[in-house]
Amino acid sequence: MTKLRGNPWAALTVTCLGFFMTMLDLTIVNIAIPDMMGRLKASFDDVLWVLNGYTLVLAVLLITAGRLGDLRGARKMFVLGVAVFTVASGACGFAAGPGQLIAFRVAQGLGAALLMPQTLTIITTAFPARRRGAALGIWGAVGAAATMLGPSLGGLLVTVFDWRGIFLLNVPIGIVVVALALWLLPDVAPSGRRRLDLRGVLLASASLLALSYGLVEGERYHWGTISGILSIPLILVVGAVLLGVFVLTQSRAQAGEPLVPFVLFRDRNYMLMNVVTAALPISLTGFFLPLAIYLQAVLGLSALAAGLAMATMTVVMLVLAPLAGRFGDRVDGKYPLTVGLVLFAIGTGWIAASAETTSGWTDFLAPLIIGGAGLGLLFAPVGALAMRDVEPRLAGAASGVLNTTRQIGMVVGTAIVGALMQNRFAASINAEAATRGQVLPEPARTGFVQGFRHVAESGLQVGASSGGDAPPPGIPAEVAQLLAKLGREVFTNGYMGAMRPTLVLSLSVALLAALISLAIKRTRPAGGVRAELPEVPEEQIPAEAGSLR
Repeated sequence: MTKLRGNPWAALTVTCLGFFMTMLDLTIVNIAIPDMMGRLKASFDDVLWVLNGYTLVLAVLLITAGRLGDLRGARKMFVLGVAVFTVASGACGFAAGPGQLIAFRVAQGLGAALLMPQTLTIITTAFPARRRGAALGIWGAVGAAATMLGPSLGGLLVTVFDWRGIFLLNVPIGIVVVALALWLLPDVAPSGRRRLDLRGVLLASASLLALSYGLVEGERYHWGTISGILSIPLILVVGAVLLGVFVLTQSRAQAGEPLVPFVLFRDRNYMLMNVVTAALPISLTGFFLPLAIYLQAVLGLSALAAGLAMATMTVVMLVLAPLAGRFGDRVDGKYPLTVGLVLFAIGTGWIAASAETTSGWTDFLAPLIIGGAGLGLLFAPVGALAMRDVEPRLAGAASGVLNTTRQIGMVVGTAIVGALMQNRFAASINAEAATRGQVLPEPARTGFVQGFRHVAESGLQVGASSGGDAPPPGIPAEVAQLLAKLGREVFTNGYMGAMRPTLVLSLSVALLAALISLAIKRTRPAGGVRAELPEVPEEQIPAEAGSLR
């Protein structure tokens, strides 16, 4: 295999910078929604598509982009992806209207899809197996940190500049990444004529688009009709059928150059890590989404303060991830992975059990540290165990499938967590309003209960803490004050009734993933030192096997 120019840690730095940008843009835009709506005169639906356009394109094209890296070269596709992402980010920053912004966000998703699978491919081939765990630990921690830092960094940029700052930030970073990639990463093109499975690309893209769209937009249409005969269930069924056809055609194409080589799934660890990779976003969404809302809507912290409160977890995770990776290189990776999942579940359960409407954020310092330690332990083994035995010529396909699994898990997690929170919030807030409204006189009680019933039907909206309809004209001042006090209590206690079941879902999925990880096959000798093959002189390696080491 081709030697890396200089230290392979330079390749890790370059790829992690690119990966950081793409993962940051999954969450950083959320905090800028109010500013976008005001300055662009955009509707809420417009802004939703600013978010979803990026997510959908990313989820749909990752498999194809990963295979393109195998066929055209990981470095070439990485540089192309960063360039597209950077230009699209600059265009987003200068968009004159919501339509332009949505189009440029779609282009951003294309660039992110092109570069993201190549990061894992480059790291896997740049580092020998005995040193790969620490590198993949840093890679995983960078991705998780980018996702978690998005809201707080976005809040800072919007405060100092406006919504355009969150996109323009990517431009100088992208230029640096392209320059470093051209300088530090070798250009190793696969030899021979190799073609892309176009039928597989079309079927995979169509099925993933239908499934992702249905899951992303399902809650908006109450999982029912969109227009005429078109409905969310129909779209999901079409997506499932197309996915079945894709699997069937891929099974018949295995003798050639399929988009997804099924040989990948003969590796038990790769298959199991895909399951764990799909479960992780569900568990993480079920933890971070309700906690972020709780810190702001219930405890009254600003978006920036809430982000800083949760940064405790990020710091612990970033410190432990490389150390956990090195530890995983010396012992079987299943153990830090399993322990990490259990620790994360313990931290989540602690918060679910102890959170109250009168808590302070410091009350959660210990569980946040425990949960952060769990995340720090688990990110390195997931990537290392999945990619450890993958052939270099299939690294792009393996990375594409693994990243697609994560994105689909994120889409599924958002849908499940959103539906659960909406359902529990509606039930809890109605019960709270009926109970607490008993102390009000009849005219005020009726409006109070009906108002919160309307809030429940409208769905969870942070900031709707007053609840209820406006007090009837002429109502005594003391009754109006009581209404405001009770309204706040109904909202906060009603939200607690939605948060706790969601946190229980999060810890349940984490524990299930821990059980799955116990089935990981040991591949290391009993002494804990992996047997390494002797080095093969570079001139004796076939050209088609060329890649980074």
